[in-house]
Amino acid sequence: MAVDDHDRALAFYRDVLDLEVRDDVEFEGMRWVTVGSPSQPDVNIVLEPPLADPNASPADREAMAQLLAKGLLPGVIFGTDDCDATFERICAAGAEVLQEPVDQPFGVRDCAFRDPAGNLLRFSQPRRS
Repeated sequence: MAVDDHDRALAFYRDVLDLEVRDDVEFEGMRWVTVGSPSQPDVNIVLEPPLADPNASPADREAMAQLLAKGLLPGVIFGTDDCDATFERICAAGAEVLQEPVDQPFGVRDCAFRDPAGNLLRFSQPRRS
């Protein structure tokens, strides 16, 4: 996930989403923070600079920063056991709401937010029969 402020992103992913910090590395003026769910030790999310290439041109860096600001970079879909409770918890933390919980025609109930950098995050629960 591209982020423009690692400290803000870390506070959100760690403190609001309850993900654990697995690694925090700085190299050549850039920072990468790896987070993940304690219940899924093999799944990692890397919070990285918008263009984590030290050889990228200033124009390319600016283009990526603009895409991030517009929310046009890929997002993440998280599974949850209770979409409504997850929504309330994240909403109470002040996250930007994109979609309140809704039953989708493809068999899930989900909701959506933006993280502090503008990335799309969806939280999906299989609908109960």
